[in-house]
This record gives sequence, structure tokens and C-alpha cells, in this order.
Amino acid sequence: MVKAWRYSFQVEKPESVARAVIRDIPVSYKKLVNIARAIKGMTLEEAKKYLEGVIKGEEPVPHWTYRKKIPHHAKTADRWGVPQARYPRKAAKYLLKLIQNLEANAEGKGLEAEKLRIIHVGVHKSYTLRRYMPRAFGRATRKFKRFSNVEAIAAER
Repeated sequence: MVKAWRYSFQVEKPESVARAVIRDIPVSYKKLVNIARAIKGMTLEEAKKYLEGVIKGEEPVPHWTYRKKIPHHAKTADRWGVPQARYPRKAAKYLLKLIQNLEANAEGKGLEAEKLRIIHVGVHKSYTLRRYMPRAFGRATRKFKRFSNVEAIAAER
């Protein structure tokens, strides 16, 4: 039986916001958290432009968490105040798809997409596929594939 899923962020006026969710994407939670934090507060156009820059390798994503052994970039130190950054292209592709879905949902509700600002981006852990590869001398190597759920809410400001 599948557990019922609800948004983690409750809104007082649901008719004035657009919501979107993408479930079970094959990207680790750790890679999505920092991108979600970076795009929160941006307009939809700014977020799409930023994510396209990440996919092209022009815009680094600052790492506030999970930042051990991550290289430093001058761009993020100037803009975000955090020197550690990476270019998580696969995660950015899925978040770009989520932002496009959010924009389509807003237009379907009759909201103006140009005035929408992202007020919430939630990243949640989903299931993990656990596999073990047998090795020599009775050993085994784990090969885990992690999945995540991402939700986004945009409101007119």
C-alpha cells in the first residue's frame, strides 16, 4: 500500500499559489538540497536562467551543507558568500523540469507567471535500491541508488 503524500508547506490561500512536485527522481538528496536553497526566493524566470547556467557549467551551485572536499569557486564566494561550489548537472535538469511544471500549473490556474516568486522548495528522501556486487575472497561491494522527492510552491509577490 502506498503512503498518502502531502505537501510539507501549508498555504493560507491555495488559489493564489502554484504548486508542483516531482517524485522518485534518481538523484541523491544531498545533491538537491543546495540547489533548492539557491533557487528559493527567485522568480521563475531567474530560477530557469540559473538552472540552465548550471547545466551548461557556467553557474556553480554553492554548498552550504555537505561541503567537505569540495573545490572553491570565486563566483560563489562573491555572490553567495560561500566558497565551496559544484555543478550538479543531473540534479539541475530535474529541478528545471520541476520549475517548468510549476509555471504550467500557474498558467492553468490563471496566475501570471512573470509575477510568481518561489516561496518554498522542499527536498525529501525517497527509497533506496540496495544492491551488492560479489567480489573475490567472500567480500561484497555495495551499490546503492538513492531517489528523492522535490516539491515547489510559488506565490505572487
